[in-house]
Amino acid sequence: MAHFAKLDADNKVIHVCVVDNEVLVDTDGSESEQKGIEYLTEIFGYSKWKQTSYNGNFRKNYAGLDYTFNERLNAFIPPQPYPSWKLDENICQWMTPVPYPTDGAAYVWDESIVNWKKTGDYPV
Repeated sequence: MAHFAKLDADNKVIHVCVVDNEVLVDTDGSESEQKGIEYLTEIFGYSKWKQTSYNGNFRKNYAGLDYTFNERLNAFIPPQPYPSWKLDENICQWMTPVPYPTDGAAYVWDESIVNWKKTGDYPV
C-alpha cells in the first residue's frame, strides 16, 4: 500500500490516504507518484498531494497531521515541540538545545528554563 499526504496551501498535512500500489503502476510497469496524485485528484477533486513513506524510506518522516512538507528538503517535518528546539535538517527532526540526561532518572522538557526537569527516580 502507498500513502499520500493531502496538503493545504501552506504545505501542512491535513489528511493521509492509503492507495493500492496497483494504482501507481505506469505504462512502463514502474510505480509513479504522479499516478497516485492523479487518482486521488479524480476521487477527491483536490490536487495537492505528496507521497509519504510509512517506514521513512523517503522524505525523511512519515507524514502525520500537522506535519509540514518542506519543498527545499523534500521532507515531511513534524510540528516544532518547543520554540527553543532547532531543526536538524539532515534527519528532519527537532533537537533539544540541551541533551537528555543519562543518569537513568525520568525527565520532561521545561521550556521556561530551557532545560530538562526531573520528574522522578524511575527510568523512562
